[in-house]
Amino acid sequence: MGIGKTLEPFVCGGSAASFASVVIHPIDLAKVRMQLYGQLNPGKPIPGFPTLLSGMVKNDGITSIYKGVDAAIGRQLVYGTARIGLHRTFSDKLVEMNDGKPIGFLTKTLSGMASGSIAVCIGTPFDIALVRLQSDSMAPESERRNYKNVFDALIRTTKEEGVGALYKGLGPNILRGMSMNVGMLACYDQAKEIVASLTGDPMTDGQPTLTTKIGSSCVAGFTAAAFSLPFDLIKSRLMAQKPDLETGKLPYKGIADCAIQIYKKEGVLGFFGGFSAYYGRCAPHAMIILLSIESITSFYRGKFT
Repeated sequence: MGIGKTLEPFVCGGSAASFASVVIHPIDLAKVRMQLYGQLNPGKPIPGFPTLLSGMVKNDGITSIYKGVDAAIGRQLVYGTARIGLHRTFSDKLVEMNDGKPIGFLTKTLSGMASGSIAVCIGTPFDIALVRLQSDSMAPESERRNYKNVFDALIRTTKEEGVGALYKGLGPNILRGMSMNVGMLACYDQAKEIVASLTGDPMTDGQPTLTTKIGSSCVAGFTAAAFSLPFDLIKSRLMAQKPDLETGKLPYKGIADCAIQIYKKEGVLGFFGGFSAYYGRCAPHAMIILLSIESITSFYRGKFT
């Protein structure tokens, strides 16, 4: 196998993930703010993402809804490249070990979990920077960090809080990455087989028709959101937390404490805060990745393999 073929799932996956993140960044920004709203404004109803976005445009201009987009691209170039590339690499190897026959959903799930957890360990620093850039303007002016860009966020976080601060929320982020990969990639692979059989798609050379891709990506968008939202919520709160100005203590001691406090203060539905924005992010993000990656892969193969 040549180097071009080996790099194919990583280059194509990272390109598709970065493109998708730029397109849906305003929705992702609203999602993070909705998740943090309950923490910063206890007892108040969480506004919908159209209200949040329109308020940002009105108060801070159109560029405000792309705050942190550089961190989002950086994150996908690292995290997106790794999680999609590793999953495809693992899956292809498992199919090869299975004498070329399709692998079962459990095997796809294990591949998604393994690739998702590895990718998260690599990409978490950029996730930290992204969450902080997106949530900073929600804090009182005296408490804002006022990062200039993703690199300023990474450098200042390291200097002011130590390298360990770049891995805050790593535990829930790994759980989120595993559940996201299973919900998006493993479920997409499974849904693709089911949809193809229902529509009579011959899957010539392994390439599904547009109908199969759209149907499968819709399923994958929903399962990715449903599986990963609670972990994404906990991750966002752990990453964005700051020490109390008077006591110096952080709001949450860890994953379990964060989950318990959310349950006590906001109830079970608190774990699904921002679901409309999160689903609105996951579904188009998954669809854009899964639809565009086929075209990117065809172009790549024509040029490099």
